[in-house]
Parts: sequence; structure tokens; C-alpha cells
Amino acid sequence: MNNIKTVLVTGANGQLGQSLKSLQAAYPGQHFIFTDLEQLDLSDKKNIIEFSQHNAFDLIINCAAYTAVDKAESEPELANNINHLAVKYLAEMAQQQNAKFIHISTDYVFNGQQHRPYTEKDEVQPQSVYGLTKLKGEQALLQSMPQNALIIRTSWLYSEFANNFVKTMGKLGHERDALNVIFDQVGTPTYARDLAQAIMNIVTSNSFDQANFITETYHYSNEGVCSWYDFAKTIFELTGLQCDVNPIETVDYPTPAARPHYSVLNKTKIKQAFDITIPYWKDSLQQCLMVLQEKE
Repeated sequence: MNNIKTVLVTGANGQLGQSLKSLQAAYPGQHFIFTDLEQLDLSDKKNIIEFSQHNAFDLIINCAAYTAVDKAESEPELANNINHLAVKYLAEMAQQQNAKFIHISTDYVFNGQQHRPYTEKDEVQPQSVYGLTKLKGEQALLQSMPQNALIIRTSWLYSEFANNFVKTMGKLGHERDALNVIFDQVGTPTYARDLAQAIMNIVTSNSFDQANFITETYHYSNEGVCSWYDFAKTIFELTGLQCDVNPIETVDYPTPAARPHYSVLNKTKIKQAFDITIPYWKDSLQQCLMVLQEKE
């Protein structure tokens, strides 16, 4: 019998938060409370403490993050407050309430210089403020909750919600005849709905239901590998948009924050631990594009 009854989801207006919200009807055994900045300001410790005094949970799913990768370079304190310190405070809240915790992290904790998919045991070496603050959040959680928590690193998240690469390409594809897209950064696009479904599969699994399991880190993205250039080309092929895509190198498109050149994640651990089947990235992209077309 699953003991997870009341679930707090932070970052409710983000891609993953909204994807979890779209799945909640399929899980009548769980009562979800979705919060965003208006209900719970994660940059304010006092606000988090007050919130915990008035609300009780069996599980916290932390989808909230400061994700403006380039802006983080000029706003390191705010990025640190949300990506690091807030995770610490939420973990402390979970400990006090004897709740479990699922925290979403990123491929940006790695330096992107490897040539095989990153496992959970590979050395971390973030190259940006965003990556560093996300790593500090992971470390704070591991220190505060050595038991009953999961860290799930993901990459290249997109969905029918909020702003993301798929929606940006769709918009620009309508407005322009040609686009320049980076070809020397390689990873795996991840459909937020697939990640949300994987999270709910974990939450309702027998292994997650056990008391006092060791806190672990897992990787989740869709299957397969591509560059941003390949990703853009596939979006236009599947939507029928007539837009030429020109491959460019990272050096031709300088940004304040460094991006990993290679951020493919090895998903063997999460697949084996929770018996999860992961869809191929092109199949999931097609699903997302169908949903977006229905909304038009």
C-alpha cells in the first residue's frame, strides 16, 4: 500500500510542474499541492519555514529552479538562493515532517568534455554559475537527507508548456526562412511529460514506499542522441515548416555561460531500479508537437 498521500510540487508553473499537474487525475490516491512563487517564495528562508508550519506533506517534488543559464552569470546570488539554499531548507522541512524528497537537477553539473554517456558516478565539474548552484543544491540535499530522497538529473527539457527550444523553433520557423543552430553540442532532448510520468512511476513503486532507503542520484532523459542542429531539423521535418537550418559552432554563438559540449546521460541505473521504459526522443517530440498543434 502506497503511503504517499500528500505531495507538494514546487515550480508549478514550470515545464515539469505543469506536466505533473496534467497527470494528477491518473493518481487519485495522491493529493497534490502545487506551489509557485506566489504561494511559496523559495528565495526566502522565512517564507519556507512559515509554509512548513502550516502545511504537512508525505513527499516534496522540487521542480523549482533558477534556469536562466546566461542570466545566472550576472545574478549568482539569486541563482544560489533558489538552486542551492532553497533545496537545503526544503530538505530540512522534509526531515522535520518525515517526508520523502525528489529533487530535479541537471546535466550542467558535468564539464561536457566526456565522450561516453555520463553515469551517476562520474566526476562533477560545472562550468557555469547555473551548474555550480545546481550541484550545491544536490550536495545540500545529500547532507540534509542521507535517507529517503532522490536526485534526478535531466537534460534539454521541453514541453507544450512555458518557454523552451521546441516552441522557440516553431515560432522562428514561421517568421524566418533560415536559422543558424549549433551542431557541436550533443545531448538528448527530454519531453517533460515523460519525466513527469517516470517520477510518478517511482512515487507509486514498492521500492519508494519502503522506509529509510538510502538517498541516491539517478539520470533521466529520453533515449538517443542528437545535436541542437539535429533537434531543430527534426522539429521542422515533423511540423512541415519550410526553414533552412545552418549548422554553426559554439564559438560562432558566444554566450555569457559556458555550455557542455557533450551531455548524454546514461540511464541504466534508473531503468533497473524502477523498471522504467524510456521512449526514444523523436517519438516523444512527435507526441509533443501533436499536442501543440491541437492547441493552435
